[in-house]
Amino acid sequence: MKIAVTRLKGKEKSDASRCRAYGHECFSVHPLRSELRETEIAAFVDAASAGEFDCIFFTSALPAKIIAPRLSTTARVIAIGPQTAKELRDYAIECETLTSFYSRDFVPYLGDWIRRKRIGIPRADVPNQNLLDSITNAGGIVREFRCYGLEPTGEDLPLDDADAILFTSAMSYAKARWTPRDTLLVMAIGEITAAVMNAGGTVPAVIGDGSLEGSLSALNAYLQKNGGA
Repeated sequence: MKIAVTRLKGKEKSDASRCRAYGHECFSVHPLRSELRETEIAAFVDAASAGEFDCIFFTSALPAKIIAPRLSTTARVIAIGPQTAKELRDYAIECETLTSFYSRDFVPYLGDWIRRKRIGIPRADVPNQNLLDSITNAGGIVREFRCYGLEPTGEDLPLDDADAILFTSAMSYAKARWTPRDTLLVMAIGEITAAVMNAGGTVPAVIGDGSLEGSLSALNAYLQKNGGA
């Protein structure tokens, strides 16, 4: 299948080879663009360099890509998935990789270690109060730095040649300008995105585990069950 994958405008990833490994083609479409906030980025980098964190949690690959070249820290570093970890390791930042693709699993991953630990989170300007509350309730001390904003591009997604569309975040769905059609298979990268899609009246046929690979695996299982593309 030819899959349109929602990505931040100008921040496309190397999805093509990963899709080919599952027997599909893909191309990027852009419902959102990022707007970097240099003051907030610099504040995070300065705090990390000053040893103000015991742990740093990168919740997506973009802040890792932005910050890793400037980061100097002895803190424990956690990446939400292998692509985020790769961005960090490309700049020799040692990190652990969360065992799922959901930030809700950050606190269970750290366990009792989190008590009285100072946690720094560089991230998008998108509310995630559940993550902050879970850290505080577990006895951690959290500071988030909203290092970039997400703004709609206002572009109609070019889907005429697509057999499927994969929404990679709840916001990419909520802010997308697109036209559903019967022949377009709609996919959600994970259950949180799927919940927002369902609430918006779009029922995804395929739901991944929060990763591109997991979504492609789920797609292949769906196609096998339903007699192929």
